[in-house]
Amino acid sequence: MLHNELSDKPAESRLMIGRPELALIGVTILWGGTFLIVHHAMRETRPLFFVGLRFATAALLTLPLALPVLRGLTRRELLAGLVIGLGIFVGYSLQTWGLQTISSSTSAFITAAYVPLVPILQWVILRRRPRLASWAGVALAFVGLLLIAAPRDGLALGTGELLTLLSTVAIALEIIFISLWAGSVNVARVTVVQLAVTALLAFACMGPAGESVPPFSWLVVLSACGLGAMTALIQLVMNWAQRTVSPTRATLIYAGEPVWAGIIGRIAGERLPPTALVGGLLIVAAVVVSEINFERKKARLEPRKSALH
Repeated sequence: MLHNELSDKPAESRLMIGRPELALIGVTILWGGTFLIVHHAMRETRPLFFVGLRFATAALLTLPLALPVLRGLTRRELLAGLVIGLGIFVGYSLQTWGLQTISSSTSAFITAAYVPLVPILQWVILRRRPRLASWAGVALAFVGLLLIAAPRDGLALGTGELLTLLSTVAIALEIIFISLWAGSVNVARVTVVQLAVTALLAFACMGPAGESVPPFSWLVVLSACGLGAMTALIQLVMNWAQRTVSPTRATLIYAGEPVWAGIIGRIAGERLPPTALVGGLLIVAAVVVSEINFERKKARLEPRKSALH
């Protein structure tokens, strides 16, 4: 059962941003910076090899933290690591694969679909219906992401677009499953398992996908190792923070990813159009709106009901 949904928290705690939320914001900044790195690395390597090298590095860097407690690995933690790792593998591999044939702006627009998918899948899988404020916040976030990353030449669903669209489902499921297990498992053990599973699946699928090990490239090695370190940190923080942060609130924080990607891209020489700036404001508005408790006024007008209704 999912822990600490927004509707279960006191009004005061819903309006506060604590260390878990700040940690997720930091993760989102790092996350946004990975687009530029992957974009350049894909010119010299193939997606599955790169994903495998990236997550193998992340698993090796995480292993020392988990090694002292690894012997206590439970079946529940192994299952959690396998399922989350499968979601990460599918999401990252399909997204990277799709980037070979579509522009980064088109990819970012389609990937934004995971924002409204999280509360919908949460409703379907966990039977936890989102509040009205959550739906309003998710809708604003999605419109904001559309304005930030909308492609100039339109959206045609070719092979790359379809692969990226499928990746959004895996990303949304990853967020939900992390929240589902995070409060009842050892974070270090599950993190190293999910990272190792992602790497093993990527390397194992290279043959069936027709990929071979590319020629040695310092750009690929340094990019993969650097991203591996960032990935290890990101996964550890996500697993720790989402023990107390609901999937919907986490998703709204993650929605800032293209904003930070745009800022980093601007530093690298890119320029954001005015529509992107409007989109950024909408995302900020989405976070505020999602924290408004529309039920408070209604509760004041109605007799207090038993907690056992």
